[in-house]
Amino acid sequence: MSESKTRVTLITGAGMGIGQATAKAFAAAGDHVIVTDILEKEGQATADTIRAQGGSAEFIAYDVRSSERADAIVADVEARHGRIDVIVANAGIAHRTPLADLTDAKWDLTFDIDLKGIFRLVRAAAPAMRAHRSGSIIALSSIMGVAYGWDEHVHYSAAKAGVVGLVRGLAVEMARDGVRVNGIAPGYIRTAQLLSEENSLGPAGAEKAAEFIPMGRLGAPDDIADVIAFLASDAARYMTGQVLVVDGGLLVGRY
Repeated sequence: MSESKTRVTLITGAGMGIGQATAKAFAAAGDHVIVTDILEKEGQATADTIRAQGGSAEFIAYDVRSSERADAIVADVEARHGRIDVIVANAGIAHRTPLADLTDAKWDLTFDIDLKGIFRLVRAAAPAMRAHRSGSIIALSSIMGVAYGWDEHVHYSAAKAGVVGLVRGLAVEMARDGVRVNGIAPGYIRTAQLLSEENSLGPAGAEKAAEFIPMGRLGAPDDIADVIAFLASDAARYMTGQVLVVDGGLLVGRY
């Protein structure tokens, strides 16, 4: 594959939701997709579905909290495929925790996955991308990281704000080496995370939120996946260091 023009795209948290939709979108565009997730059953199912639909994909189990695993996966993919062209750092968690209950351990877990998980993977993949003088990295932030506060989720908001800083710093550091780094800040997207009563809005809250989104609906994972695909494409060749809000007009429509 190293001699072909087929892009090699690695996506974290691709077993469900936005990550899964993104894996399918990149596969439909002809990429070989490396589906990764800590959820092995879901991740394998994503890869199986892509192959059943005629696409090219494989699954690799990956816990983004492990630097050793990040290094090993990147080395393995580069050895077998010659390179990694695109990284979509999507894996993340959101656990509702009031400030009084927000222990150091809970704070650290969210940062370890939602922010440091991105850093670990980029650090591992950057040398080869820079050597090839090409590559696109897309990191997932949130409207909670760029504009909104979220009560009982201050650790999540802080980590997602950190993603914005990470994107900007990486973009500047790697721009002259031909590597672009951008981010996405989704609004309310119909995913298992959003529909969780325990940790997010829940079904009723999500439908209520849809009423004040200017476009009149929640987002779908595909709505985010298509913008990620754009950022990874040559159409976005002069964009780096940007975090695009994709929220149906939510932020501009609230007064």
